[in-house]
Amino acid sequence: MHLHSRIEINGINPYVLVPQSFANSLKPNWRKALPVMIKVNQKPESYWHINMVPKGDGDFYLYLHNDVRLASDTKVGDTVDVEILFDDAYQNGPQHSMPKELELFLEKNKQAREAWAALSPSRQKEVLRYLAGLKSEEARQRNIEKIKCVLNGETMRFMARDWNIMH
Repeated sequence: MHLHSRIEINGINPYVLVPQSFANSLKPNWRKALPVMIKVNQKPESYWHINMVPKGDGDFYLYLHNDVRLASDTKVGDTVDVEILFDDAYQNGPQHSMPKELELFLEKNKQAREAWAALSPSRQKEVLRYLAGLKSEEARQRNIEKIKCVLNGETMRFMARDWNIMH
């Protein structure tokens, strides 16, 4: 399906607004992040996998990553043709593997394993993505130690938030 729209900006994030009627034709009555494949002005060659984000009123934001805008030679203010398809291949859940050290810790520690299981899938995914994105082994180890402490019930700051997992 094609949407003809103007690239707007929300804070620092360029997006195309996808009306509720268009989103409903992709997936009726969908209210959470909607996995789609897109091309902007028939670019890039392969579809770009992305999630449309619900705006709260039935419409969706389709944020356009810099790589998509570079490939399509577009910028904020341009009117574009966006081809949007529902991404049937999308699989929810962690996209990054759990570090072996954390996996072994959870196997041996029932309290921590239960605390990990009690985290929402999105929070688990966020933690694994964070750990996978760390550049140095020292930073990775330091942050694995922090999540181990948090899962054992320690109250502390980790990943820019206060953690207090009650057991």
